[in-house]
Amino acid sequence: MLTCTLSTFIHLFMPNTSNSPQEKTPAPAIRAYLGGSFDPVHNGHLEVAMSVYQHLLPIATRLHRTLHVSLLPNARSPFKTQSTDPNHRLAMLKLATESTPIQINELELWQAPPVYTIDSVRTLRQQYPNDSLIFIMGMDSAHSLDKWKDGLRLTDHVNLWVFNRQSSTDVSDGISEKFTDRTISSKNNTATTQDVNFLKTQLPLSLQPHITDSPIELLTPTIQQSSDSLNSNSTNPNNTDPTSTDLKSPDLKNANQGRIYIDSRPITAVSSTQIREQLQKLDDQTNKMPVAQRQIASIASINDIISNTESNPLAKWLNPAVYQYIIAHQLYSAAQFR
Repeated sequence: MLTCTLSTFIHLFMPNTSNSPQEKTPAPAIRAYLGGSFDPVHNGHLEVAMSVYQHLLPIATRLHRTLHVSLLPNARSPFKTQSTDPNHRLAMLKLATESTPIQINELELWQAPPVYTIDSVRTLRQQYPNDSLIFIMGMDSAHSLDKWKDGLRLTDHVNLWVFNRQSSTDVSDGISEKFTDRTISSKNNTATTQDVNFLKTQLPLSLQPHITDSPIELLTPTIQQSSDSLNSNSTNPNNTDPTSTDLKSPDLKNANQGRIYIDSRPITAVSSTQIREQLQKLDDQTNKMPVAQRQIASIASINDIISNTESNPLAKWLNPAVYQYIIAHQLYSAAQFR
């Protein structure tokens, strides 16, 4: 008589999971970050981020890699003495990015200022050691990296995507056109080799050898190494102490130096400072009106933003929900900055 225990039955007839193919390790993600105070966030910020997203999305899809493009608000720029409460700036960022694929990374926002970019990219590299990391900036910022704290060492940890940001537009003049993918595509066709070569010379000399002509080179998965750990192990190969500083907080670097892609499509720089100044002017004008007329004027301004009319020059640069938030919380009033 044939007897079969339950365990024997399972062993004979159920698949051996230990011999099953292992799940594939997910491909390294692509993570791009646009830093700034976003005080307030405006359409220029979103359009730069969306331009990178739209450029990388078909590549990421083809390579089966996850794409994350994030805004990275700082606690306060090291070059500024004051900024709006982080809670307000975060609330406006959430309103502006609603219904978009753009994410918000709060890494810097709640730290005690000043927070330096080099420290943030080191942290991001430690968090995502195998992912392709890209830091987005304008040429005006890239040109002055030698004045940043360890700015010339950013490419030890991340790649750079540098936009050809032109001189600032006067937001009070009605603004000629928005920065859209169509705009930069048409202008890109007129960029000459001479123009591109000139842009390359705007980078600090030590960074120029790392320039690449293709953004795809920013996506090459990089093998990471810890310079501190390597140095420690070379001098003391028997060091296996798990509490060692080198092993606890490795300073991960790109095994190969990060690359720099210069996007030669010119964009119009719009400064948050200009928008704040324009808001203060509108506030000054409104405060001089009688109370009833002041309320009507405030409603009219909101309607201008919603309908994107020319009567309010801020209409082209502020998300309607962001503008309503500014008015509701009385941000950027002239009195606030006196």
